Amino acid sequence: MRAVVQRVREATVTIGGDMAGRIEIGLLVLVGVEAGDAPADADWLAEKVGGLRIFADAAGKMNLDVREAGGRVLVVSQFTLHASTKKGNRPSFMAAARPDEAIPMYERFLAGVERLVPGPVPRGVFGADMQVALVNDGPVTIVIDSRRRE
Repeated sequence: MRAVVQRVREATVTIGGDMAGRIEIGLLVLVGVEAGDAPADADWLAEKVGGLRIFADAAGKMNLDVREAGGRVLVVSQFTLHASTKKGNRPSFMAAARPDEAIPMYERFLAGVERLVPGPVPRGVFGADMQVALVNDGPVTIVIDSRRRE
């Protein structure tokens, strides 16, 4: 599984003109499932996202996780995170898991995040055409891949 984690001042996801999720201070997490990902990947990624110490403490150092900073997490599924651009100019999405494999992994990731961060986790709708808006804080953007745990 792969995630793009952005520290935000605010973020929203809108579907068909209706706001599906909104947060203020916190993390916007775009998450993609790769074919062959296992439940352990979803669990590890949720723990990693929930524990990222990328919020400033009283001394101004990035030393707090989202919960300690009083923030929230907005999660949006994004299969295009597994695009391959090796050949030509049209990306291939062959590495992305098909919905029957990806949806349970996405849901497992969401459940893991909900265990770590208080309150329900706002989210997009898997497979929907979504519009995501954000104000990146910092900017701080981190890419995490469960297959590269080094």
